[in-house]
Amino acid sequence: MSALFTDPNDDAKMFDLAPVSLWIEDYSDVKALFEQWHAQGVDDIETFLLANPERVRQCSQHIRIIKVNRKTLSLFGARDLDHLMVSLSLVMRDDTFKSHVSELAQPWSGRTHFSSNTVNYTLTGERLDVQLHGIVLPGHEQKWDRVMISIEDVTERETARRRLVDSENYAFGLFAHSPVSLWVEDFSDVKRLLDEVRARGVEDFRVFTDVHQEFVERCMSEIRVLDVNGRTLELFGAPDKATLLSHLGDVFRDEMGPHFREQLVDLWNGKLFQQREVVNYALDGTKLHLLLQFSVLPSHEGDWSLVQVALTDITARKKAEAYLEYLGTHDVLTRTLNRAFYVDELNRIERRGLHPVTIIIADLNGLKTANDDLGHSVGDALLRRAGEVFGSLVEKPASVARIGGDEFAVLLPGTDAAGGDAVLASLAELIEVNNQYYPDLELSMSIGIATSRPGDRLEQVIKLADMLMLQAKRQYYAQADCDRRSVSDQA
Repeated sequence: MSALFTDPNDDAKMFDLAPVSLWIEDYSDVKALFEQWHAQGVDDIETFLLANPERVRQCSQHIRIIKVNRKTLSLFGARDLDHLMVSLSLVMRDDTFKSHVSELAQPWSGRTHFSSNTVNYTLTGERLDVQLHGIVLPGHEQKWDRVMISIEDVTERETARRRLVDSENYAFGLFAHSPVSLWVEDFSDVKRLLDEVRARGVEDFRVFTDVHQEFVERCMSEIRVLDVNGRTLELFGAPDKATLLSHLGDVFRDEMGPHFREQLVDLWNGKLFQQREVVNYALDGTKLHLLLQFSVLPSHEGDWSLVQVALTDITARKKAEAYLEYLGTHDVLTRTLNRAFYVDELNRIERRGLHPVTIIIADLNGLKTANDDLGHSVGDALLRRAGEVFGSLVEKPASVARIGGDEFAVLLPGTDAAGGDAVLASLAELIEVNNQYYPDLELSMSIGIATSRPGDRLEQVIKLADMLMLQAKRQYYAQADCDRRSVSDQA
């Protein structure tokens, strides 16, 4: 047998030259203090210490540092042990309190080793994130008079971890508080279905979905919504995520089918970022016009398991566009179509050859007199009443337009003379009904009607209808003048 002998001087050198910070400390007075508290009935040391920070300082003051190695001095920026000891209040402060309580609780429970992740500071005030390990050295378990502490500098690792946490918190904050509706979704099952179709030899996906419309619905049902932000709940009128996610069938319906089909076509063609206008519905049934931006997130291009969908509410813009479009083709006062539409529609009818074409030209009687004698508000009321009558007169492809101050045109493509007469009869009935609601001022019109014959240009038909309207107008005023003279003669 052979014995292994070690030189104490070699041990001292290894301690001093160790690449980590090492401390030899005497915890015997801490052990005596613990025994005193045990005798007083303390059983939960952590609660006991946290209730009074002075007790933690008392424990710290009972720890005696015997020696430290060179790495310790360089780590904390101390010249020697004395310099370090007089500066311990700078080394262990602020963040160290709770971790020190945890360190003390471990030997209290009977363990001869303990550890913690804590914060120390160099003598120049720089923060050190450290991983601390302590062990009561063999042969000193009864007194705790020799405890070795190792301190590993993990500042770089912890700084990177904090930056990652900060980055994740920042990203989550952007998601949660974005003014745009954001959805995080899993499209992996959609990709699987598309891959299966491709594996079957399908090349033209648009034709495939024309034939198999149920495939689009199946793909839509395979989307998994992972998360939505607060703006999404606000936009769709949902009190919470669970309510919204349980009513997705009410949100994505009607017009959403064709939009989603186009989205699938783009995905089939490899477009992993898409933008299009779509229609969804709030939970109360309100129609929402939205700008959808779809993006498969980086590093998920292979399986589409993480997709972000951003929805911007453009309902107000679409309403404004619709109103501007309405103004471009309608007369605001009467709500009939305007002259610009009338001219374009004549050209369309002429090009398409929708013969025969019947055209009615109508002119209000007495509008100038109403304006001059009773004011323009009364004249405007007459025009609005005419608009009410014409608004109920015909349906597409027929149309009614205000083509002048008090002149209206009714275009009846594909309508013969008999059909035109039927419309005239309906117009007379509507005027009669309207006058029953406004007995103080009669609504009256002079009307001309003409129907195209083979080879006629619409311009000729219009001239004929206009001429007949003027004849009716002259007859109306001649009759009115005759009625006035008759009343005057009687007087």
